[in-house]
Amino acid sequence: MDVESARMIGSALAIGLGAIGPGVGIGLIGYGAMMAIGRNPDAKGSILSNMIISMAFAESVAIYALIMSIIIVFVI
Repeated sequence: MDVESARMIGSALAIGLGAIGPGVGIGLIGYGAMMAIGRNPDAKGSILSNMIISMAFAESVAIYALIMSIIIVFVI
């Protein structure tokens, strides 16, 4: 296996595995928020604001994986 092939495989693994975790995490965050709103509709505002902040943190992990993939392809 040459260096270029290993670089492309590493890049694909970085972005592929880096997107699975945040995808599952965002789904669980949304599920939990909808369940909480269903149980206590009066707390909708605080639940939604916390949900959006948590989703942003989870999405940042996917962005880090994308940046690492780009670094693997073009720098290493």
